[in-house]
Amino acid sequence: MTEIEWWEYDDAEEMAEAVAGDIGFIIDSAIDARGAAVIALAGGKTPLPIYQKLAETKRDWKRVTIVPGDDRIVPLGDPLSNVTAIGKAFLPVGARVIPLVSATAPDYKAAGRAADAILQDLHWPLDLCLLGIGGDGHCASIFPGPDFDEAIAGPVERRALGVMPDPLPKEAPVPRVTLSRAAIVSARALMIAITGDAKKAVLERAIEEGPSSQLPVGRVLADVELPVDIHWSAS
Repeated sequence: MTEIEWWEYDDAEEMAEAVAGDIGFIIDSAIDARGAAVIALAGGKTPLPIYQKLAETKRDWKRVTIVPGDDRIVPLGDPLSNVTAIGKAFLPVGARVIPLVSATAPDYKAAGRAADAILQDLHWPLDLCLLGIGGDGHCASIFPGPDFDEAIAGPVERRALGVMPDPLPKEAPVPRVTLSRAAIVSARALMIAITGDAKKAVLERAIEEGPSSQLPVGRVLADVELPVDIHWSAS
């Protein structure tokens, strides 16, 4: 049974302050223990205030490596690019931010293999994986579609893969690269940050359904051995 702890806040600013503090503690602990920290951060708009708060804190950012937990297969600088948004927050303070999308990959499957090769060269397990979820229950870019089973139950040594959501999300109708479930649940710390009643209801349903859930996040979290901290604000 997955150990879940919920943290609730009045608004997104209060949540951003708290989550930034928790991530900072994890980073500092990893640097103290191993000389460096490697973390995966969620894309999208919800966590951006967290990143802004975190980037304002003083620490040895040159020892911190950040990868997106997933990304859209678009060029750097594209408004849909998760690593571009993450880089805007953390590159100015000296962190190492690593793109997962290869500009030369001929298709999304090849892009996934390239992302996996990049991640294989990093320190594992991740010190932290921060996830968001979509209103449809996806997390990272683990969506329903032809690559879902591979993302959930592929080889444990596979860190990342290319995925083609089906149907493609209207707000970003492009293929993706994503961390695999195995990579996510192997992290030393796992957090989820969400806002709004609708996503809270989706996440509560997914957790209750567990391994039988039709929601991707339910399948990802089912029987996770490490505790999961869920941070939620009403708005």
